[in-house]
Amino acid sequence: MKRRELLQRSAAFGLFAAMPYPAAAKLRVIGADPNDSTAKASPLKPPVQGSVPVAFLVSDGAVVIDFCGPWEVFQDVYVPGRNDDAFHLYTVAETTKPVQTSGGMQIIPNHDFSTAPAPKVIVIPAQSGKGQATLDWIRKSAKSADLTMSVCTGAFLLAQTGLLAGRAATTHHASFKNFARQFDNIQLKRGARFVEEGNLATAGGLSSGIDLALRVVERYYGREVAAQTAYQMEYQGQGWLNPDSNKVYAKGRHSTDEHPLCPVCEMEVDPKTAPKSLYQASTYYFCSDDHKTQFDAAPTKFID
Repeated sequence: MKRRELLQRSAAFGLFAAMPYPAAAKLRVIGADPNDSTAKASPLKPPVQGSVPVAFLVSDGAVVIDFCGPWEVFQDVYVPGRNDDAFHLYTVAETTKPVQTSGGMQIIPNHDFSTAPAPKVIVIPAQSGKGQATLDWIRKSAKSADLTMSVCTGAFLLAQTGLLAGRAATTHHASFKNFARQFDNIQLKRGARFVEEGNLATAGGLSSGIDLALRVVERYYGREVAAQTAYQMEYQGQGWLNPDSNKVYAKGRHSTDEHPLCPVCEMEVDPKTAPKSLYQASTYYFCSDDHKTQFDAAPTKFID
């Protein structure tokens, strides 16, 4: 039995259908405001028949929640009256060799760049791969896609294609400094859960991808369907209704002797074990040797 069919028959959907009208209506439109910023992006048009093809770009180091979170959202969508799944999901990579993702999970991509169906939605999670073939595939596929979205530091990969030039974007809060330094032609939005820019969208870190995926569902099938999807997932987050809901990350943290932060990414580090450098009579600690190397090459770039 397909996942959509299972959900269609589940007790949760039966419970939803049996709710008194006021309760169901409240669930469907919670947080709705015709003037909110989620209304700025134009709706997306699903096919009359068939499913919306969604390509998940993966390579070694792909962060599991970045792609599995949106995958779960899209696979859980149920649209009353449609015989087909709302979304057709597949993974794509430079080759179909096994990919080692975060935490040691291993996956075999469904397609390489030469065999992948043309996607209407592209999901780019944080990952290690950034070769020319990958950049070319993103640029080519984005031309005919309804939406190309990144999650977490997948924004770096999307930015490297040049597609974000002159637009606004966000990424994981620990990468704000690096992103701003590398891409000064992109307006970095700190404190955004996600940012929508026409046929592009970028989500903040990790779980933010779930909210952006729910927002994509809403743009295709309406807020009621997106709310039902979140309800079925037992997802209580409201970030998909408010793209500016990451305000806690809008301001950078300050390093202290008790809680030193890596000057490159602002990650808290353990001074007992962390790599360190002495600069102008001050000691700086780093989350990794790579960030120490970056700092040592140009300290003034990292000191506020």
